[in-house]
Amino acid sequence: MKFGALLAVVAGGMAVTGCAATAAERNTASASSASTKAAEPAKIAFPSTYRAYPSTPTAVTGVTIYDGEGGRIDNGTVFMSGGKINSVGGPDTAIPADVMTLDGSGKYVTPGIIDVHSHLGDYPTPSVSAHSDGNEATSPVTPQVWAEHSVWPQDPGFSRAMANGGITSLQILPGSANLFGGRSATLKNVPARTVQAMKFPGAPYGMKMACGENPKRVYGSRSRLPSTRMGNLALNRQTWIDAQAYRDKLDDAKPPKRDLGKETLVGVLDGEILVHNHCYRADELAQIIDMSKEFGYKVTAFHHAVESYKIADILAEEGICSAIWADWWGFKMEAYDAIPENAALLQQAGACVIIHSDDENQIQRLNQEAAKAQADGRAMGIEISDAEVIKWITYNPAKAMGIEEMTGSLMPGKMADMVLWNGDPLSVYSRPEKVWIDGALMFDSNDPKRRPVSDFELGQPGEGDVK
Repeated sequence: MKFGALLAVVAGGMAVTGCAATAAERNTASASSASTKAAEPAKIAFPSTYRAYPSTPTAVTGVTIYDGEGGRIDNGTVFMSGGKINSVGGPDTAIPADVMTLDGSGKYVTPGIIDVHSHLGDYPTPSVSAHSDGNEATSPVTPQVWAEHSVWPQDPGFSRAMANGGITSLQILPGSANLFGGRSATLKNVPARTVQAMKFPGAPYGMKMACGENPKRVYGSRSRLPSTRMGNLALNRQTWIDAQAYRDKLDDAKPPKRDLGKETLVGVLDGEILVHNHCYRADELAQIIDMSKEFGYKVTAFHHAVESYKIADILAEEGICSAIWADWWGFKMEAYDAIPENAALLQQAGACVIIHSDDENQIQRLNQEAAKAQADGRAMGIEISDAEVIKWITYNPAKAMGIEEMTGSLMPGKMADMVLWNGDPLSVYSRPEKVWIDGALMFDSNDPKRRPVSDFELGQPGEGDVK
């Protein structure tokens, strides 16, 4: 990838970082397989080669801070150093005298915004059939595929998500045609030549599952299983039974032939891979929970989940997040009984709420989507603080993706993934002014040179535009 104007951002420091990243990109599984135990192939295949861009110790003062975990500090200070959050506090927070200091008066700081459900890269822009790589719709059971192997790092959507939406991390999922769609990829939203150089270091894999209309429509139209909801559950259960049998034989004197799909399923059963389940209706959410208990795995999050409000108490008790839209509804029957108060009712019940996108445009406005959901709750008498609403698009998605110990909130020691907004982030009039990832200033609305432009965009109409 040609970073275009972003090269001017990091100037001389880029040369060093670029060399380090290039060397790391060569350190792939194929390059190091000779010294790696063959018994652990799934753990070493396609490792992250991410290297943070160069950062400068920076303090933002006089700013309103939403820390991502429900806290608010007025007239606050955030100090970043070495790519980490160093300190967060009030106006008396100590900062070294020689660091870059930005006056944040009248502005707001949040953690970097995180989208738990994106298809950037595997359904990139321009949206043409040659780029349609999100659904391996050749079998209802495809846990063997990995979304990262479809991700195109030059998708212009990545930089627009950062510049317009403050997105610093995101989970790329396979589509929902299949009951078992495959592994997800968690990425840092940085320009890179390879998807491995974007992969969030230390993030666990997710696995996409789907229930309801999509699998039965896709495969029922081909006169094969599943064509009904009962077919969905039957094939789900048989797949888990087969995965359990595979796992049981792994310690045999003669273990079974390696099976990529079953490796993923065993990773779920062992708690190493997190389940992200596309599901709409409350009755089906409950059935999936029952199935997960039958086979001993946990659903991390239900995605879309437009009827979560009907079983909010169950979801709270089970510790399952609902990754939802603010108000999308009615585009198919299972989305018909959605209500805009879904998020507020879940919050009131003590359940985990996430606002997600599933869309290359909506990912640029998750802050506004969260604000809409908050307003709909307020209209029915449920008051949710602004600081808590910010959690819906920062800490909670990080938690569902298994990266909350590293990012998602402004706590000392965490990655310095942060957005400076030019106004209240829950206002339709506010935009990201600056975006840092691991303490590196990746976007500055006041400096057109501080924006990555991929090779694909160079010379194209609308190159590097900001809406």
